[in-house]
Amino acid sequence: MANNITFGIFSVDQWRDKLSAVVSRQVKGFSMTKKQKVELQEQIQKQLDGLIDKTVSQFNKPQKSLGGKLKKLAFNSFVDEDELHAMVPAFAKTIITRINSPASTKRLKRIANSKIDQLEAETYDGTSEAFSAVKRHMSSKYHVSNAVEFEKSISKHLNDIRIQTYNYAYAMLGCVLFALCLWFLMRKQIHFQTTLFIMSILFALVLLASGITTTIIEVDARIQTLNFKLLGENIVFSNQVLFFQSKSILGIVETLLGQSKPDAIVVGALIMLFVVILPVLRLLGKGIHVWGNDKLAENKVVRYLAFECGKWDMSDVMVVGIGMTYIGLNGILKSQLSNLNMDTEVLKTTTQNNSSLQPGFIIFVGYVVFAMLLSYILKRNTHPNEKEPDVLDEENLPA
Repeated sequence: MANNITFGIFSVDQWRDKLSAVVSRQVKGFSMTKKQKVELQEQIQKQLDGLIDKTVSQFNKPQKSLGGKLKKLAFNSFVDEDELHAMVPAFAKTIITRINSPASTKRLKRIANSKIDQLEAETYDGTSEAFSAVKRHMSSKYHVSNAVEFEKSISKHLNDIRIQTYNYAYAMLGCVLFALCLWFLMRKQIHFQTTLFIMSILFALVLLASGITTTIIEVDARIQTLNFKLLGENIVFSNQVLFFQSKSILGIVETLLGQSKPDAIVVGALIMLFVVILPVLRLLGKGIHVWGNDKLAENKVVRYLAFECGKWDMSDVMVVGIGMTYIGLNGILKSQLSNLNMDTEVLKTTTQNNSSLQPGFIIFVGYVVFAMLLSYILKRNTHPNEKEPDVLDEENLPA
């Protein structure tokens, strides 16, 4: 993912590029203000006065040798300490003028930039190469030339997919309502009930297959913006993904079975058995019981699958588990991300939690409700307690 924090805030290469750009701009645009010139001149005057005092004290130290005494005498005869101190401001001003000359300024900037380039070459972590490879792949795939275009393109693409997926999910739920309406309208049309029930089972299988393969939950935690002030300029990182994971039920099973821990493998196998395999067998058992001949319909295994193994079907438990997992994860993420929000003079960060239940969850809930209604219809009409033997009465089902 191009917005992964590894290629952003956690990238030494990214920080190096941003910091060196700020420092280079500061060096390129550097010029002394009047206040800075005055302050620097004062510092130079202090240094020169100190140098004069140190020199004078060296010459005025007691001398034992004849040469030393002659040097001391010559120095005191020809050099006036007060005159030297009086000349210091003029010397300091001349130095400041030479430093601020165009040639000197250009030379100093060149020296500073060369040092910055040297430090930049020595600072790296290798993420730039990986990020460049990701950008090249994304650019060729989505036909964009820079990161801004890619961000716009991928956001639009993901939004279109999200809308389309939700539309499909709502359409499937609409089909469930349509099937239930058909049951109600044709409750007295005995000869159509078997065909309608088989079609309903097939549709339930489609719902189940879609529900377990489509993403059910998406965990998305990111730093929306990080704004850091350096030398009066803003260093900005935006849309930094801290953690992103999207899983379907089959994806969860695959992840658990791929672990090296025995307990994870056992949990994955149990989910596969009670949430995927057993519901499929139950639907097939119902279909065989309704569609098959009398001998096949009364088979013990078929009847067990059709009527008695519902207590082992954990699809409804899975729905509750997914809902509780989402509530728990959402609460934890909000709490942890809120601790990362800062607003100071130097640093400002804002975080965002985009975690959400996905269309797969809606489809799976639709399957669970539809399967429960089909079980109720089958039991009610196979063992009717009413005077009218309307829907799926075994005596009226075709052999």
